[in-house]
Amino acid sequence: MNTIAARHAAVTAALFDGEPSDAELDAIEVEMPAILADVVLLDAQIMTIDRTPSELDHQRIRRARRRVLAARRDLANRTTASGATVSGGAA
Repeated sequence: MNTIAARHAAVTAALFDGEPSDAELDAIEVEMPAILADVVLLDAQIMTIDRTPSELDHQRIRRARRRVLAARRDLANRTTASGATVSGGAA
């Protein structure tokens, strides 16, 4: 029995090392405030899944939503000010 790798060496010649490139790491670093704000919002929402949210829970969720919006706004302003294109936006 012949294996696919034996017949098609060009397919497996370029192995993926599993590590992100420097450009990908820089992009993640730029987006980190928005990512962390999303995590805080998810934490606030998860805490209220199995119970009725109290007024403090509502405040926590509102605060987290405002933080997400502010982080996304800052990210959008930062990327458009630097001349980079913003992906996922309306044209």
